[in-house]
Amino acid sequence: MNSTMEKVSSNKVKLRMELDAEAFEQAMQKAYLKLRGRINVPGFRKGKAPRKLIERMYGESIFYEEAFDEVFPGMYEEAVKALDIEPVGQPDVDIETIGGGQALVVTGEVYVKPEVTLGQYKGLDVQREDDTVDDEAVEQEIGRVRQRNAREEEVTDRAVQDDDIVNLDYAGTVDGEAFEGGTAQGQSLTIGSGQFIPGFEEQMVGMQIGEERDIHVRFPDEYHAEALKGKDAVFHVKVNGIRTRELPELDDEFAKDVSEFDTLDEYKADIRAKLEAEAARRADAQFENALVDAAVKNAEMEVPPPMIERQIDVMVRDMGMRLAYQGMRLEDFLKYTGQTMDDMRGQYREEAEKRVRGELVLEAIRKAEGVEPTEEGVNDVVARYASQSGQEAEAFRQSLTEEQMRYITEDAATIAVLDLLKKEAKKAE
Repeated sequence: MNSTMEKVSSNKVKLRMELDAEAFEQAMQKAYLKLRGRINVPGFRKGKAPRKLIERMYGESIFYEEAFDEVFPGMYEEAVKALDIEPVGQPDVDIETIGGGQALVVTGEVYVKPEVTLGQYKGLDVQREDDTVDDEAVEQEIGRVRQRNAREEEVTDRAVQDDDIVNLDYAGTVDGEAFEGGTAQGQSLTIGSGQFIPGFEEQMVGMQIGEERDIHVRFPDEYHAEALKGKDAVFHVKVNGIRTRELPELDDEFAKDVSEFDTLDEYKADIRAKLEAEAARRADAQFENALVDAAVKNAEMEVPPPMIERQIDVMVRDMGMRLAYQGMRLEDFLKYTGQTMDDMRGQYREEAEKRVRGELVLEAIRKAEGVEPTEEGVNDVVARYASQSGQEAEAFRQSLTEEQMRYITEDAATIAVLDLLKKEAKKAE
């Protein structure tokens, strides 16, 4: 089989593949053997008619499609290997000659991984975000823990105040008509949480237990329900009960109750260490993303549409998995949000192209710099994935397939390229 290639653009080539007549004749014979049982020839039982007779009656083209399907995958695979290209989509095939004792000649245009012309990627002027953790951040985290461990107590001797948890009934109307979702009994609402329409919670302050009141509000212009956007509404509200949250004292006993530490100071130090580690991870991720964005901006490439579509496929699949963990199917999510699959894919398109461009630039830098992952780098990635799956590193490594190990090695190589960009950046810390 002979093959040649013509460059159409920076991301597309045209292949010409030629299979000699003898090889195609063998494919025609296989096609005859496979199809003869389906062809009616008067005077012959199905499957018994000679090939030449069938071809005289129906034309030899009756076997072309099957014969082509027999040989083309191998022709294409051989051409891709011989011409050393990396297709990123299926070829658009055109048959030039077929049958009649001739060689099979096929042409096909196909998108390939594009050439990337790198611009500046060393000495990039990118600032890493500050990852300092101040006392206020520590106090806020402790405050959240206190809120989670607060006790709720009934209030019977006063009116509704900010931060109270109110049990209420309500019935809403617009232009005197009830609307879907506007009525509920025994609803729990924290005053000041912003859970309800603006103005609703503020008007409940001062209400007594058992009191009923009409609350006048206006739905936001950007409200999710089209029929209610910007509409004036009246809610008839009744307060059934009031509870308040009693926060635990901030002392050593609190630290013992919520952590493995004996003192509040030890607990605070642990919180600070964890916040600092998380802040450093966020700052590193931001710094890496900014460096890649800058390198992509300085590079030139023409991204093939199939690469973007393939990345969108990955993003849709990831979304489906996240929804599955929450007990929801992707199809149901689309239905509830009034979207189609095309809508979702369209929303992902810009981010998908950005990811593809980043991957292509990182790969080009890796080639330009001759970056290869170290054994230590691979081990670090293995340990990270093992930790995420709750396994020991060595046991996790033994469970990996060859393909999974290649993925991890590529991951380590990408990390090595990112380390190079960070090291060479003007303002790397």
